[in-house]
Amino acid sequence: MEFETEHDLAGTIRNLFIYPVKSCAGIAVREARLVASGLQWDRAWMVTDMDGALRTQRELPRMVLIQPALAGDELLLDAPGMPQLRLPACALPCGGAETRARVWRDTVAARDMGEAAADWFSRFLGVPCRLVRFDPQYRRIVDPQWTGEVEAITQFADGFPMLVTSTASIDELNQRLSGAGEAVVEVRRFRPNLVIDGVQPHDEDRIDSLVIAAQEEAVELRMAKPCTRCPMPDVNPDNAETGSQVNGMLRQYRQDPRMNGALTFGMNAITLRGEGQVLRVGQRVGANLSFA
Repeated sequence: MEFETEHDLAGTIRNLFIYPVKSCAGIAVREARLVASGLQWDRAWMVTDMDGALRTQRELPRMVLIQPALAGDELLLDAPGMPQLRLPACALPCGGAETRARVWRDTVAARDMGEAAADWFSRFLGVPCRLVRFDPQYRRIVDPQWTGEVEAITQFADGFPMLVTSTASIDELNQRLSGAGEAVVEVRRFRPNLVIDGVQPHDEDRIDSLVIAAQEEAVELRMAKPCTRCPMPDVNPDNAETGSQVNGMLRQYRQDPRMNGALTFGMNAITLRGEGQVLRVGQRVGANLSFA
């Protein structure tokens, strides 16, 4: 009964997702190792333009149709009408020219994954592309405005190591969509890393820290910043068609005064303790609230 008695809220991990290639499809996993930059292999690769700037679903919705998989020491990439692309997923250095890549305002060290990968992405997406791998020796520091005294790092994520939401939050959205005659959506539209069960809609907004009962020692995550939403939740992950119903509905009830009225869904998180532990679907979680 530890979690029920020592924490304000208690639940379980319902889903875990990693996104090896930024803005491409995610992988639902049963377990994932927590490393310094978030979940292992999350946003370790990124598609860029020829000048090293990130490419995302915001401009290229077809990226959601690119499905990564991890098999042994390889990253496998599949897309409709394309031969499978196989790339090394070993620890660096494992080939690739040193380069620089830009994630919004941050310029980071990376490794170019070569001409075959560049040609594969360019052909499928219809624009010139390169594929780069984050150089793990580089430390990309999360904005200290949101992390305080904790020096958190991330790789090619927009700004934070992890994103947390809940089944109750997506259920509430779907109830509203259904009531308005719109099709319901899956949580993968919001690209979370952790989805927690057993809490009320948007309880994650109120969480200060989330404690996970990992096998060897507890993991503790801090909810650092509300996740402001771009048009990507309106990209259908099954066919890359775009719409407006998701953000249209969020405008009715998720204009967040904490973010000057921007639409938010989910919370960006950083690690306080537990690096090296394995997170698993079904693990118990306990939450301490920042306000009741």
